[in-house]
Amino acid sequence: MNWNDIKAFYLRGTSLMRLIYINVGLFVLVKLISLFLILFNINTALLTTYLELPSNLTTLLYQPWGVITYMFLHADVMHIFFNMISLYWFGRIALERISQKQLVALYILGGLSGAALYLLAYNIFPYFSVAVHNSYLLGASGAVVAICVAAATLQPNYSLRLMFIGEVKLLWLAIGMVAISVFGITGNNAGGEFAHIGGAILGYFYAKAWMRGKDYSRPVTSVINWFTDLFKHKPKIKVKQGGTQTATRMKTDAEYNREKRANEAAIDAILDKIKQRGYESLTAEEKRELFDRSKRN
Repeated sequence: MNWNDIKAFYLRGTSLMRLIYINVGLFVLVKLISLFLILFNINTALLTTYLELPSNLTTLLYQPWGVITYMFLHADVMHIFFNMISLYWFGRIALERISQKQLVALYILGGLSGAALYLLAYNIFPYFSVAVHNSYLLGASGAVVAICVAAATLQPNYSLRLMFIGEVKLLWLAIGMVAISVFGITGNNAGGEFAHIGGAILGYFYAKAWMRGKDYSRPVTSVINWFTDLFKHKPKIKVKQGGTQTATRMKTDAEYNREKRANEAAIDAILDKIKQRGYESLTAEEKRELFDRSKRN
């Protein structure tokens, strides 16, 4: 498998699967680099802490990227395994109500909210006055909890069958997860628990706003679109010349953006229709368009 095969495999995936690919890919990359450093007796902590989120605000000034990179890093195999399994299942449930791009934005917003509460707690509460100088946060669980709570808020009666427990409503599962984090804020994983709570708060209010017709993920989606457009190949269009010959030229930025806005407006209209009248109200053409767009996103 060469680089083009890997790229094609990534692009064929949904946005949910791409989030999982990015997390797994970074985990493998960091572990491989760490193994290489160990062979030369180099301290691998320098690599991981450089990408994690420090609780010390002075340290954060010198590595501000930590507020983003931390939510894609994991400590070990079990850490990433449980986070990615949870992301996959809760993400699939959330996608029954929100779009692929909204899910990615929710992941980012949940991670940022978790980071904010973690920083706030460690720099305000005297209990963490010693730990604040050398504590670091990593992991996608804050973002994953945001997706879980949003899904539970949007579909509280959704049922899951858990081993040894039986059928459980998604709402109660989400409440249980948050309760465990609340009671664990003075434990060994206090930073992670605050990140979970921060993600849960974001997920709840995001879902409530979405149910009122407001989408607070748009700014994040716009940034993601701008960033991905930098690396996206613009398609060629055919232009007739003299009625007999055809020539190809690249779309202008104005043409490309105009077509993109029109496509997004059409999808937004379909999603609004689902929200107001349900999925079954869609025509066959609208269902096909929604399916095609979900695969491209």
